[in-house]
Amino acid sequence: MKIKINKLPKSEVEIELEIEQDTFESYFSKAIQKLGENTEIDGFRKGKAPESVLLAQIPEMKVLEEMAQMAFMDHYPKILEQEKIDAIGNPIISITKIARNNPLELKIQTAILPEIILPDYKKLSKEIISKVTPEEKNTEVTEEEMENTILDIRKSRSPKKHITEEAKEGEEKKEETKEELVEFNDDFVRALGPFENIEDFKNKLRENIKIEKENILKEKTRLKIVEKVIEETKTEVPEILTNAEVEKILYKMESDIAQMGLKFDEYLKHINKTVDDMRAEFKKDGEKKAKLGLVLNKIAEVEKITPDEKEVEHEVEHIMEQYKDADKERATIHVHTVLTNEKIFQMLENQ
Repeated sequence: MKIKINKLPKSEVEIELEIEQDTFESYFSKAIQKLGENTEIDGFRKGKAPESVLLAQIPEMKVLEEMAQMAFMDHYPKILEQEKIDAIGNPIISITKIARNNPLELKIQTAILPEIILPDYKKLSKEIISKVTPEEKNTEVTEEEMENTILDIRKSRSPKKHITEEAKEGEEKKEETKEELVEFNDDFVRALGPFENIEDFKNKLRENIKIEKENILKEKTRLKIVEKVIEETKTEVPEILTNAEVEKILYKMESDIAQMGLKFDEYLKHINKTVDDMRAEFKKDGEKKAKLGLVLNKIAEVEKITPDEKEVEHEVEHIMEQYKDADKERATIHVHTVLTNEKIFQMLENQ
């Protein structure tokens, strides 16, 4: 195995890797076997066809790519350990040479953990929290807020009537849609959920509005803390991390548009933009999100903050029950990150 490390700007490195011929060739049978698990061939049960039959059915390039993937998965962690590379994020892999009975050559570009100089985040948090005004802290629910919410609920449940007005000679008939507000009584609130009567409904509604106001205040305060800490943190954000965050933003946007029953490419045509235009627009947000991730990881490291493993396990089980096809390893990483970040924010809020 030959390795060459090239340092790149913005806390990234490029690894030029050559895996010798015999080592690369040793993955051939394993690759055929793995690809054969999902290949249906007449006369054989899935995954039971012999190698010679599979070779006639699976394109050689597909086999070579599977061999390269296996070789990378085996050797990449060893290289990071051997070369003491503190890699973060997902690497970008380019195959520069691939053929049977030849060495495999790869170029691997990865971000490395940059130097992160944190500000006095506890002091900054304290300053921001001290500036929250008594008016902002007041989350009591007013009668006006109660009445407006009840009115909105009644409107959403009320039938709409189409009324056609009589027209005068020479004028067109006008059609209006008028709402006939449903009566607000015990029967109405019982139909909404587990409420005994109007009084019980109002008590629970008041509590829900209060919780919502508290959550809005908490999120606004957290956002101010995050903005200030990010602004005063000195670090270099690797391009790979920024691009990964941009792709996440794009994916969410595409999903939201699909939920509205639109196709993403048609939407882009409508606003006269390309995917690359959107990537450029989201670049700043992507960099900010990537920097936030680095900052929170560093604070967790400094403060020795880790989530409770039983809580992690419980949340992962919940995700796996809801989403049967979810990847357990990715779900665990996600839950671990979310719970760690929550503990960091709680620590900052307690300043």
